[in-house]
Amino acid sequence: MTFEQYVKNLDVPQNNIDVVLDTDAYNEVDDQFALAYLLKSPEKLSVKAIYAAPFFNENSSSPEDGMEKSYDEILKIIKLAGAALPDGCVLKGSRKYLQDEHTPVHSPAAQDLALRATGYSPQNPLYVVAIGAITNVASALLISPEIKENIVVVWLGGHALDFGNSNEFNMAQDVAAARVVFGCGVPLVQLPCMGVVDKFYLSEPELRYWIDGKNALCSYLTETVVEAAERYAKGRVWSRVIWDVTAVAWLLNDSNRFMSSRLIASPIPEYDHHYGFDPNRHFIRYVFEIHRDALFEDLFQKLTK
Repeated sequence: MTFEQYVKNLDVPQNNIDVVLDTDAYNEVDDQFALAYLLKSPEKLSVKAIYAAPFFNENSSSPEDGMEKSYDEILKIIKLAGAALPDGCVLKGSRKYLQDEHTPVHSPAAQDLALRATGYSPQNPLYVVAIGAITNVASALLISPEIKENIVVVWLGGHALDFGNSNEFNMAQDVAAARVVFGCGVPLVQLPCMGVVDKFYLSEPELRYWIDGKNALCSYLTETVVEAAERYAKGRVWSRVIWDVTAVAWLLNDSNRFMSSRLIASPIPEYDHHYGFDPNRHFIRYVFEIHRDALFEDLFQKLTK
């Protein structure tokens, strides 16, 4: 790939594009919004596959259990959204994290991406939106390193460069995978969590006013947020980030209507949960500002159609 083409692939796509989504959909409430937003944006985004990503926290007993629960949640959202997707397009991902930066974790998702990407090119790339631990994507790049020419990765992971650390859930779960993706030279768009996309949050009154009861999908999304918030903030004022939506929104960010970004030298995710820096590394695109109201307006309009 030429340098000019590489930089072009870091811009917001202007044409209709093919997309795969890698999501730990059962981990939090925001993945469901992101998946629904993707499914409700067929005017530009053609969904080719959805991969279940591993996660391990209070909502799972292991990374494998998190992946299995995410697989089931993906199917639930697709049904609620009334989306017509090809048979077999939802695939199970990694059952564990990378053991090092050289050994892939083989899974149906990683194998699918490694093969699927061979049908694309630098001039017509496949867009890979990742909103969980990036194990599946890193594994595909390790299985078939040449696919970095044919894909663009959009990842919600890490924190803002000036936040003080990179100890964000998606990145901290699998630092080796993050190092593979940030270091291999694949065109990468990073949406950092704390310090940038944490501005994309909503409250219960907003949910109730804009989407609750509009359809089965909207009611489900509302209740998942409210139930989650009631578990940790019952009787208190609360708001809830649904930041995973911003990764999908990057693909729809014509004229920077939803976010602002710049090119930077690719930072280095370190195992001590900080970033390393080398100004001679290749460029990635770094999102540094979210235009909250404009994005919520588009999200709510599509969810309530």
